Amino acid sequence: MDAVERSPSAQGPAPGEAEHYSLALVNTEFELPGGPYEGLPDGAAAGRWLRELGLGPVGSVTQAELRQLRLLRGAVRAVFSAHIAGERPERQALECFNDALATAPGARELAWSATGPRLAVRERPGTRMEAVLTQLAEDGADLLTGPSAAKLSACGAQGCTRLFIRSHAARRWCSDRCGNRVRAARHYADRERSTK
Repeated sequence: MDAVERSPSAQGPAPGEAEHYSLALVNTEFELPGGPYEGLPDGAAAGRWLRELGLGPVGSVTQAELRQLRLLRGAVRAVFSAHIAGERPERQALECFNDALATAPGARELAWSATGPRLAVRERPGTRMEAVLTQLAEDGADLLTGPSAAKLSACGAQGCTRLFIRSHAARRWCSDRCGNRVRAARHYADRERSTK
């Protein structure tokens, strides 16, 4: 089945996406019982998504840049999913993630001036997409090593593959829509059992 682009409002952002661009990136592709979702189907959509987050170029993203973005998305999903499962991520996913971190067009360094120490950025040549990929990977690293790491979860609704940050211990679904779907399925199953 081909992935379909749906309006972001069809599912709504998952908890934590507003605080973590890396989580929003992962959730630009997911499965639902109604079929797959591809939020970055082409360069124009990818450019729009990056602009909405305040990360990217004004125009469209090239096909090569789109491939880089999707490759990082897969790596971040694999690393996040391994963390959720309490496992070590696959070497290839971790390397892709770390490569995005390493391609930063600027590196922070301590500089000393007449007034004393200051934090400066040493610029290196790089592309706009390298800067975006680095920002997304840095955000993912911050998420995995920060206070929200223990709250990173996979949606508990059957057939949904979105990830989210639990706002409370009892939360199991990425959206009210998934929660309602689970409750409706339980109700239907209970009704079926009681009529037999």
